[in-house]
Amino acid sequence: MSFRINNNFAAQTAHSNLTLNADMLQASMGRLSSGLRITKASDDPSGLISSENLRSQIGSLEAAMRNNQDAVNYSKTAESALSEVNQLLSDARGLIISSGNTATLSSTQLRANQDQLSSIASSITRIAQTAQFGSKRLLDGSSGIQAQVSAGNEVQGISLAGLFKGSPITSQGLMTLTSIVPGTQATLTSATLTGGVILSPGSFSINGSTFSFTAGATGAQVAASVNAAASSTGVTAVWNTGTNQLDFNTTAYGQNAVLSFSDSSGVISSGPPITVTGTNPVATISLGAMGSALFTGGRAGTDGLSLFDLDGNMVRLTSVGNSSAGYPKTIGQITPGSAVFQFGGNAGQTAQLTLPNMAAAQLGNDVVSNMSMATLDITTPGNLTSALLVVDRAIGQVTSTRGQIGQFTNYVLESNNRSLQSAKENMTASESTIRDVDMASEMTAYTTYQVLQQSGMALLAQANQMPQTVLALLKG
Repeated sequence: MSFRINNNFAAQTAHSNLTLNADMLQASMGRLSSGLRITKASDDPSGLISSENLRSQIGSLEAAMRNNQDAVNYSKTAESALSEVNQLLSDARGLIISSGNTATLSSTQLRANQDQLSSIASSITRIAQTAQFGSKRLLDGSSGIQAQVSAGNEVQGISLAGLFKGSPITSQGLMTLTSIVPGTQATLTSATLTGGVILSPGSFSINGSTFSFTAGATGAQVAASVNAAASSTGVTAVWNTGTNQLDFNTTAYGQNAVLSFSDSSGVISSGPPITVTGTNPVATISLGAMGSALFTGGRAGTDGLSLFDLDGNMVRLTSVGNSSAGYPKTIGQITPGSAVFQFGGNAGQTAQLTLPNMAAAQLGNDVVSNMSMATLDITTPGNLTSALLVVDRAIGQVTSTRGQIGQFTNYVLESNNRSLQSAKENMTASESTIRDVDMASEMTAYTTYQVLQQSGMALLAQANQMPQTVLALLKG
């Protein structure tokens, strides 16, 4: 063992270890006081990168959850407004049924019913124009898909549900009617009337309405009587002077167009009662780059000229459009609305809810030509059948939209919210594992560093005393 006084290596070693222990003790105190294992990038560079990425994702998920809740509230607001529209439509249907009781109602009472119906239509339009979520209007068509008809001679109207071939309509495009197998009316031809007149008195019935004639009534007179009742029977007649026969046609097209005929007296035709129906048109319609879909008439009890696809989109043809000639033809311009929700934490994770225009003029406008909830007239008994068709179609449109809102809320928003919550919990757990300190383990290390600090101080003091032993040599 050598003795030196210029360099005290033992003290230097003790000091070095003491400094190291002091640094470790300070770092441990920082971890314990902050609760974090990584307080600066040098603690764990790769861990810091992973932790920050997870933190940004967690923040995005929290924002998405808030968006999701806003979307739920948006949907509920729209559904609540449509619930009121449903009630108004139910009241309107009751008025129409009441107005059919012409045996007891005076013209003044019928006019009062018409005034109520007009008020209902005005209220429906008011709700459609004023229902809002914040500054966003919900039911005026601005939050849905806009369809502008470009072939008015062939197409009366276009109504889109927001999906085409199962995918959301998110871009502008042209709607083209590629081809069509035309629908037909229910038709029936009478027997030949000798001399163009009825030879013996009697009666026949069409769709439940009875027509009675005396001998000598002409075919033209029969046709005029049938046509006068067309609003209730849905059947018109044409007297063919060349063949001396009556040609009967339903005003509607498709399988729901029914012509039930019975002539037990043999007034214009012999044979048992007969019921005939038309056939539904089937068309192929494309929408921009989204491809083509099959549209079929007569679904859900509608007129055959109202064509629907599997997504609930509707194209209402005119009688001119119900022809195989002149196609393919562009029939409309489609523009998506603005009801798009960012319901995920990353780009492209969006959902779209289509809310069509629910004004009275847009409800029930695809079952009877030139008639909608805004133009119903129940003061004339002959209009009641058409009015019922319109209001029933309007009820179907509103309930269908409410159903879509319910599906969107339940199966998209609320389901997604549960997924977001689970993802947030798991990501938070992962981020905590990387960044948070294990307090029990760290406390054990802190205790160790404290003991080492204390022992280091004691030994440094002893090491500083070692050069004192050299004095013994100098005293000798």
